[in-house]
Amino acid sequence: MTGMTPDAVDAIAGQWAAVRPDLETGPMTIYGRIYRIARAMGDRIDKVYARFGLSRGEFDVLATLRRSGEPYTLSPRELTATLMLTTGGMTGRLDKLERAGLLTRSPDPNDRRGLKVTLTDKGLALVEEAVTAGLDTQHEVVDAALDPEQREQLNGLLRLLLAAH
Repeated sequence: MTGMTPDAVDAIAGQWAAVRPDLETGPMTIYGRIYRIARAMGDRIDKVYARFGLSRGEFDVLATLRRSGEPYTLSPRELTATLMLTTGGMTGRLDKLERAGLLTRSPDPNDRRGLKVTLTDKGLALVEEAVTAGLDTQHEVVDAALDPEQREQLNGLLRLLLAAH
């Protein structure tokens, strides 16, 4: 930690070292920082999406439809699987987004019992603005803290850690 200012995670590890010197707290400090970063950025991103009248979960639905490419249409089942939601949670989001005119639900021409969810022009315009604003916020933080080489290195290390789960 040479040349770095200790943070709250270092303080927690120090407390454990004082009462349990037998513990090797390296993993705790890694996951503690990941958790704190995710929570802090989550809070910032929530505020960004709120400016567009969206929760993060609602943004995720619109963004998933946008990422699917034209015609920006998926089944509720495909959305639920992608977003790891229950069908009840998805229905609530779809209801709200449909009422706001951001998406439509229509019968699936290939499945009499199925539905298709499609991004409207209004929804497309909104998600385009919201994704740009969210990325701008992420860039502000990352670019202020890390140079391009460090960003690439961190991304690679996090990919390895995620793959281990």
